[in-house]
Amino acid sequence: MALTEEERRRLAQLEADLAADDPKFANALRGSGHRWARRQTVLAALLFFLGLAALVGGMELHWLISVLGFVVMLGAAVLALRGFEQADAAAGTTDHRQSGDRSDERHHRPSGDGN
Repeated sequence: MALTEEERRRLAQLEADLAADDPKFANALRGSGHRWARRQTVLAALLFFLGLAALVGGMELHWLISVLGFVVMLGAAVLALRGFEQADAAAGTTDHRQSGDRSDERHHRPSGDGN
């Protein structure tokens, strides 16, 4: 859900007031989002490889281990995506098209063949 311009303005004002009142606390809050997102992404990578090992190892032992490995891999992928989103949100770039990425526009240009 996107914020309205008024909500964004109020949030920016609150952030500026917090930074002016207590700069150490404001810096601590800014840094914690990146740190947690990084930990979450590393955890997701470890879980993904653990799930991959269970998937491959389960082919030799029992098919349920392979299914469990796949579920762990799927959960790790979701965890990694959430970590990436949190890192983007902490950096303030949730919409990649706002940051100058115009790749979608190139692929959706109308062709000149009249269709």
